[in-house]
Amino acid sequence: MSPPTIFLKASVLMGCNCINVRESDFAGLDIDINLLEPCLHEYAYKKGSLITVLQTAQDIYGYLPIQLLAYIARRMDIKPAKVLGVATFYNRFRLKPVGKHLILLCQGTACHVNGSPAIETAIRDFIGVQEGEISQDGLFTYNNVACLGCCSLAPAMMIGEKTYGMLNRDKTIKILEDIKKGEAI
Repeated sequence: MSPPTIFLKASVLMGCNCINVRESDFAGLDIDINLLEPCLHEYAYKKGSLITVLQTAQDIYGYLPIQLLAYIARRMDIKPAKVLGVATFYNRFRLKPVGKHLILLCQGTACHVNGSPAIETAIRDFIGVQEGEISQDGLFTYNNVACLGCCSLAPAMMIGEKTYGMLNRDKTIKILEDIKKGEAI
């Protein structure tokens, strides 16, 4: 089995040439690196601040492209592998762009047993894409997660900062329709 494309790309960009990542490497990514500079100026050499910088970068750009991770590594004088490791360890960090509303569908034991596979099908049918893809209207992306920590609400999903529980197919579609109409969130 070959590694996923994102990791092949990462291994090239995070290799020995990452020190040479420049602002021009962000062309076509719609990334203005200058927006992150105040954060990097404040935290670049503060031990233990990598997560803060990554959170700020994701808040600014919506995701963490590999080129940006390499740039952060260089600016913070941290090994690129460590930056990539942190960005891929925490499920809140995204290496690909997402729709305006990110749906996190719990696939933990309680949610699975209580019907999360049917909820996933309802989400996929409604937004018309597979996991990790952006819907054609740019509104939705859904990802499965191991656990949301709200087993008493199983099956559950989060959209933005809001948790929805005790879902069934109809309730899930109603929530998504309301969001699409601008009536929710």
